[in-house]
Order: sequence, then C-alpha cells, then structure tokens
Amino acid sequence: MLDLDFPRDLVMTGVIFGAAALVWASWAHERPPKGVGWRIVLVVLQLAGVALMSFGIPVAVRNWETPTAIDPGGSAFVWYIVIFWAEIIAIVAFSIYFVRRKKTELIAPLVLTVVGLHFVPLAFVFGQPIIMVAAILLTAAGVAAAFMPSRIAAPSFLCGILAAPILLILGTIALVAGAGALEG
Repeated sequence: MLDLDFPRDLVMTGVIFGAAALVWASWAHERPPKGVGWRIVLVVLQLAGVALMSFGIPVAVRNWETPTAIDPGGSAFVWYIVIFWAEIIAIVAFSIYFVRRKKTELIAPLVLTVVGLHFVPLAFVFGQPIIMVAAILLTAAGVAAAFMPSRIAAPSFLCGILAAPILLILGTIALVAGAGALEG
C-alpha cells in the first residue's frame, strides 16, 4: 500500500490529508443532525486534522532536501499542474451550474467527488498506492453523499463525516511510514 522510495512525499501526503480533514470537518458544520454530539465529533475531527499537520510539518521541513517524485522540470510535475487546474475548472463550472439550478446542496458532494477522482492520476504521478485508496474511498463518499436523504443533515455534513476519517486514517499511515523511513 506504500512505496517508501520518496518518504518526504508520504510525510507531505499526511500533512495535506490532515489539512483536508480539517476543511471537510469544518464544512460539515453547515447543517449537522440536531444535537450537540455531532458538533463535538466534528470538532474532534478538526483537531485531529490540525494534530496531523502539526506532527508532519516539522518532519517535512527538516527533510525538504530529500528526493521527491515531483521534478519541477519533469512530466510528473506538468501532470500535477494540469490535473490541479482541471479540477479547479470542473469544480467552478459545476458549482455555477448548481447555483443556477438552485441545487447548491450538491456543491459539497461535487467537490468531494472531483477531489477523489483527481487523486486517481495523482496516485500514478506520485507512485503511491495509498493515494489510489484515498481516490476510491473519497469518490465513493462524495457520490454517496449526493444521493443520501438530506432532511436530517446537509450533504456537506455527510461529506465531512465520511471524508475526514478517511483522510485522517490514510494521512496518519502515510505520515508514520514516511517519518519512519526518513528517521531509519
């Protein structure tokens, strides 16, 4: 599930997944189910995302000069940039479409699905199977959130409550493995 050839990339995957977990758990506060319990769960997920970033950033900074799969002059970097901009364009275009159709509740599932799908090529760019696992799980979570009934909670809550734990678990695995490989 992990390729240890570029451990700094794994550490950065952990940091980025921690940041993403924070964002998704934050967006989930839009309209969670009634009661304070779900808000507490979301805050715990947010804090876990901050913790993952807090552990990973110093490791990444200390090891920034170690090899990475991304070479700014190479094709992997070009693919990374192309994929990033394609994702942004798709999210903006579909968001405008949903706003015009008064279906704004579908924006969060759309974003999560696009983010999940964009991890597919990134798994190959970085040569990390764990990113493909994230792609499959996050895409499935986005699609599921779009089709689940929204009378109890907003689709953004469903996206956050599904995506944040996925990102935290996979991010922790990546960070621990990457930091261990850098230390060893």
